[in-house]
Amino acid sequence: MTVGQHWLTVEPLEARAFAPFGDVIEAGRGAAPRTINEGFAQRFDALARLDVGRDGGQAMLSLFRAKPRPMPFQLRLVERHLRGSQAFIPYPPQRFLVVIAPPGPAPTREQLRCFMASEGQGVNYAAGTWHHPLIALDDGGDFLVIDRHADDDDCEEHSLLEAGVWVKA
Repeated sequence: MTVGQHWLTVEPLEARAFAPFGDVIEAGRGAAPRTINEGFAQRFDALARLDVGRDGGQAMLSLFRAKPRPMPFQLRLVERHLRGSQAFIPYPPQRFLVVIAPPGPAPTREQLRCFMASEGQGVNYAAGTWHHPLIALDDGGDFLVIDRHADDDDCEEHSLLEAGVWVKA
């Protein structure tokens, strides 16, 4: 039986608030640039802690083409990857929602948090962190994804349908 509706508050995506779940990927805040290519480019290093090498995993770069989610909508599930991190970088820059919960047992609806990633931000979920599948907004679009590639299935899902969790941008 579904319990009453529980609406998530949308918070701005900031590194300090997101730190328990992983990294905010963005140039300029806390990342000192280095001038390269004869002065025609700036390089921002170490923007996220990629963790993909467990149990023989290798880094894999993928492109996800996401359709925008209709708002408001009920969250259907969260998932986690125990053996590796997963980074999402919108390309071109665009807003998207990040619904997340701490590692550990399947989360309760009270443990879920929702962040609004602004243009120019990406996220890197730490291994084992519960997260909703990609929530594109506006027109949707492409996301570069860096995660673990291996022969095993490293995706555990947990249904949220009975929890009655809703979000709107």
